[in-house]
This record gives sequence, structure tokens and C-alpha cells, in this order.
Amino acid sequence: MLTPEAWAACVPHAGAMALIDAVASWDAATIHAIGERHRLADHPLRATQGLHAVHLAEYAAQASAVHAVLSAGANGETAKREGRLVSVRDMRLIVEYVQLSNGHLDIHAEQLLADERGAQYAFNVKQGGQLLVSGRVTVMYVNA
Repeated sequence: MLTPEAWAACVPHAGAMALIDAVASWDAATIHAIGERHRLADHPLRATQGLHAVHLAEYAAQASAVHAVLSAGANGETAKREGRLVSVRDMRLIVEYVQLSNGHLDIHAEQLLADERGAQYAFNVKQGGQLLVSGRVTVMYVNA
């Protein structure tokens, strides 16, 4: 299990907006990240009704960023690439709100393509084995 210290300095997500708490596993094409912070009362994306499932796309985007950092490090790359989330596609919401009492979030992302300009990932987020949301995110690198 990897903790945020392994990637925190290389991603722009910090403070309360750093939503990934651990990486359970990863390889050249996939990542399985864990999110625990959705239960915090001061969660930056949470409204009075709770954490809307649409916000899980941000969890997926952050897991994708962590995957890119881990992959770059494994390939010996040291330069930090600044990226922007430019697209969320085919997003399918199975629930409206995340249940706070159902445990941690399992964020799965699979790299569909990547080059010097950016990357695209398919994702799904589950909680207690139940699918909450799925879709695709695209990130473009700023200085590509």
C-alpha cells in the first residue's frame, strides 16, 4: 500500500482537495486507489445533502494523476508535467449520493492512451463492492 508521500509533491492536489488516501495497487496500465476522506464533515465537495456522485469524477482524475506520476517515476522520468482535466465522458451515475457509512471508496482507473500531449483513462468508483459511477477522463499536459 502506497501512501500520499509517494506522490504528493508531484501532483497539484493539496490540502483538503487531495482526495486519494492510498494506492492499493498499480501497474503500467492501471491503478486501484483508496479514498477515505468523503466522510469528513468539512469535505470541500460535500454539500448539506452529502457528497454527490458526480464529484467522483474528481477522485478518478486524481487517481489518474497519481498513476501518471508513479508510471513516470518507474520509467526514470524526473520532470514534473502539469496537466489539466479537459474532459469527462460517458459518465454513468448509478447512485445520486455517496453513502457515508458504507466504507472507503475504491477508485479504479485504466490508461486507455497516453503520449507527450496527455492521457485518457476509463474509470469506475465502487464502495463496498457496489458500483457508484463509471466513465472516462482526459487530461492534457500544459506544456505539450
